[in-house]
Amino acid sequence: MHFLSNEQVQEIADQPSPHEVVASQVVWNGRIVDMIKDHVIVVEGQEPVVREYTRHPGAVAVVVLRGESGGEEILLERQYRHPVKAELWEIPAGLLDIPGEDPRIAAERELAEEADLVADRWDVLVDYFTSPGGSTEPLRIFLARDLRAADEVFDREDEEATMEYAWVRLDDALTMVLDGRLHNPSAVIGVLATHAARARGWAGLRPADAPWLR
Repeated sequence: MHFLSNEQVQEIADQPSPHEVVASQVVWNGRIVDMIKDHVIVVEGQEPVVREYTRHPGAVAVVVLRGESGGEEILLERQYRHPVKAELWEIPAGLLDIPGEDPRIAAERELAEEADLVADRWDVLVDYFTSPGGSTEPLRIFLARDLRAADEVFDREDEEATMEYAWVRLDDALTMVLDGRLHNPSAVIGVLATHAARARGWAGLRPADAPWLR
């Protein structure tokens, strides 16, 4: 086993590292995702291995925050998710399915369409890959503050038509996560990151156009 030195530990950061793909096949195409089968050289000098994964356009999510310091509330919305056959409390989110679109613009659209809100202050809260062992999906969570009502109220269809909403104190949302009451990854990560960011006095938040590994 090889461990990094203390100096090297301070430089830890994920970084791109493409490996040679000797063959690639699209197993099937879906409405949102495709299934890809790659033969990839994982270890130099050894035979390629097969890796199957879904190719996903990526997504954005938004922690919507209001309230005075120490009593902040976040917006949660309940939505039916058929793959897990459950109604989950989530934060506003949507696909990056318009090629070349600025992720912040996508997040602004989702906030307006799902919650009829506009935010005048945007920061990057956290970035992650939803399932890096089996999907390419990158997801960026924004922190949206300084809220006001949108000029237009949007009609909602399908699962969104039955959504319920709740303003929840950030401290209570943290308890919900730790008690196992919330399961949507963006909501869980967003709550934890927001709670941690508040403890740091919101210092170190990245601008809305910060670089993103995706």
